[in-house]
Amino acid sequence: MTGTTHNQVAHETAKAADLITLPDTPLTGAVVQLIKPVETPSVFNHSIRTYLFARLVAARLALAAGQDYDDDLLFAACTMHDLGVASDGPHTQRFEVEGADRAAAFLIEHGRSAADADEVWQAIALHTSTGIAERRGTLCVLVREGVALDFGGPMGTTHADALSDEQAEAVHAAYPRLEMIRSLTDAIVAQAAKNPANGPRYSIPGEFLREREAFGRTRMEHACNSSRWGD
Repeated sequence: MTGTTHNQVAHETAKAADLITLPDTPLTGAVVQLIKPVETPSVFNHSIRTYLFARLVAARLALAAGQDYDDDLLFAACTMHDLGVASDGPHTQRFEVEGADRAAAFLIEHGRSAADADEVWQAIALHTSTGIAERRGTLCVLVREGVALDFGGPMGTTHADALSDEQAEAVHAAYPRLEMIRSLTDAIVAQAAKNPANGPRYSIPGEFLREREAFGRTRMEHACNSSRWGD
């Protein structure tokens, strides 16, 4: 009995380690070196969780890395999807497009093809676009659903069962939330306030800015209070 218990513990420990293990390639290492110094710890952790959750959605959809999607590109798109609010950015376009432009240029600089860069560009630029991202290919779907899972419900629950409570606990232990909703909303609003082009009406950044100015709080922040993870 004792041996069985130890085996079970070892198995669960190994599963948790696999769940939070990041790919170890030159490109993924370069991405981390790019984003970690220029994003808040909260937004950085959100970016990593987005990748980990997207990978679970891929498994739920029976999509295999190397066959149905490129794992390096999934990592790049997920972890750079909020690069538009990074502290070192030009902040002259809405944050989704600014992040997509920076990510695409980064991939070209690191030897990926124009087609790969465009695929990541679309996934980042469309990650806030419900009903559009889902029609633009596997990478767009996985990034959108990874983000949605990390918001815990307000962005949709299509693949909520891809992530068990036990898996969520392991991911959050490694990459805690640190009031992600407030931190990310602060960053989006600050970026949108710098230039009228950054927050066009009826876009996510535009509406976040107007809701904060009018009510002191966005509807997203309110909805996340009762979501699966809270803030």
